[in-house]
Amino acid sequence: MSKSAQVILRSGKAKPFFGRHPWVLASAIERLEGQPADGQVVELRTQTGHFVARGIWNSKSRIRVRLYTWRQEEDLDEAFWQRRLEEAIRLRSLLGYDDPGGAVRLVYSEADGLSGLIVDRYAQYLVVQVTAAAMASRLQLLVDWLVQQIQPKGILLRTDPATLRAEGLHLEDKLLWGQAPQEPVEICENGLRYLVDLVQGQKTGFYLDQRENRRAIARYCQGRRVLDMFCYTGGFALAAAQAGAESVLGIDDSQKAVQLAQANAQLNRLTNVRFEQGDCFHSMERLLSENQRFGCVVLDPPRFARSRRTLKRALQAYHWLNRLGVELLQPGGILVTCSCSGHVSREDFLQMLMGVSQKSARSIQVLQQRGAAPDHPVLVTCPETDYLKCFICRVQ
Repeated sequence: MSKSAQVILRSGKAKPFFGRHPWVLASAIERLEGQPADGQVVELRTQTGHFVARGIWNSKSRIRVRLYTWRQEEDLDEAFWQRRLEEAIRLRSLLGYDDPGGAVRLVYSEADGLSGLIVDRYAQYLVVQVTAAAMASRLQLLVDWLVQQIQPKGILLRTDPATLRAEGLHLEDKLLWGQAPQEPVEICENGLRYLVDLVQGQKTGFYLDQRENRRAIARYCQGRRVLDMFCYTGGFALAAAQAGAESVLGIDDSQKAVQLAQANAQLNRLTNVRFEQGDCFHSMERLLSENQRFGCVVLDPPRFARSRRTLKRALQAYHWLNRLGVELLQPGGILVTCSCSGHVSREDFLQMLMGVSQKSARSIQVLQQRGAAPDHPVLVTCPETDYLKCFICRVQ
């Protein structure tokens, strides 16, 4: 095993990393012994020289080191990364998410011990997101292994500009291997067919983390008028329509998303659902002014809190959004309210709902507290992996 540069922690900063949290921030580091290039392996040690973990260095990121192993005898060589990929994919098979015509998150970053790497499979295509220099410098190795093991038609790279800036990375969306789909790819989820735009769609094309939540809300939608806000390409809306909703209205501010949602409704021959483009807050206020009421309202907004600094403002936005949702509900109606903001805790979200209940003078009962689908597992030593909140409530 070759000798690595050593990252020495400040006094009193070692506990989280002995506790297996994978991110070492610059503020926790006392000094660097050696001159590692970005993307190279380093050892994390205490001031007294005790080995803590082994990870990858990035001088351009606030997360200076991403940790991957706490075993001193384990090197971060090619065999290591292949083992981690194999373990991640084996788990999805164990979960039963191996329908060749379906979609699944094969690799979920920190939760699978591969911090900075996301791999989603959509039928015969793979979409890769790289969010760390550690994975960017090993991308070809990872792609070669995915080609060998999964044998997809094509592998696409999708990027998030804000994340790339934070990591000091320069990557562009592109085809990594094979063929790019010339049109949206069809997948099957919970008996519904969806067209997914892998090239220009949001994130990697579809919100796979809501899979089981889409199934869960269906039982509450039968015979009800349903409103699906921030509907994107129709995930919740189509699930409600299939379950026997009286009618479903989906609204999103993206015209492209609405067009694909309409195509998905036609693909499934669902005639009790319609979609329209519009700003969601303004649309809800308009519906209220028209005295429209619904038996179920689904709120699945984009991430409101991108940092702790924006948490207060985000909670205010969630409060106003949910206040509108509650006012649009008939007594006894179902509120499905979600947050994908990792900085918003479940306690924060419940406190926000309590405020909505008090201000609206409506009783809110939480029937289910849900999270992401099992192919987005939560790593207990990295609370940031528990980002998705989905509350199913009854509103009196």
